[in-house]
Amino acid sequence: MTERQVATFGGGCFWGVEAGFRKCDGVLETVVGYAGGTMETPTYEDVCSGASGHAEVVRVVFDPARVSYRDLLETFWTIHDPTQRNRQGPDVGAQYRSIILYHTNEQRDEATEVVRALTDCGRFGAAIETEILPVGSFWRAEDYHQNYLEKKGQAVCRIPRET
Repeated sequence: MTERQVATFGGGCFWGVEAGFRKCDGVLETVVGYAGGTMETPTYEDVCSGASGHAEVVRVVFDPARVSYRDLLETFWTIHDPTQRNRQGPDVGAQYRSIILYHTNEQRDEATEVVRALTDCGRFGAAIETEILPVGSFWRAEDYHQNYLEKKGQAVCRIPRET
């Protein structure tokens, strides 16, 4: 039986983030949803209004024998711009913030270490705005959001990094 671990990331519209992780060998499943806020059972409209405090996120179920958490972190940096605060390109609002929601102390430590190393080397040329918080409650998004780009026949939903 394959060991399964879970990681949760938010970096703008969850459709593009999900599509980026679905391409990773070792990712077994993705689920888009809402986390990082205070409202119980939020809807998409609640999250878009800003009233919930939640971010659009992707829960990634992965096989650590095939892909490491550090590899997932590297993918995360390539599918969004971690230097933008509460936005990704034209999508503006706290629901689009860059966020890593850790499930274990090991994930917290590794994410913190990687952010520190990226900051020290100046990889992005600006401050990294990514929040690192415990996962708390995860609310699965409505069915029509799941695998949205795949259903629409689109490969990516990337927003170019602004310079």
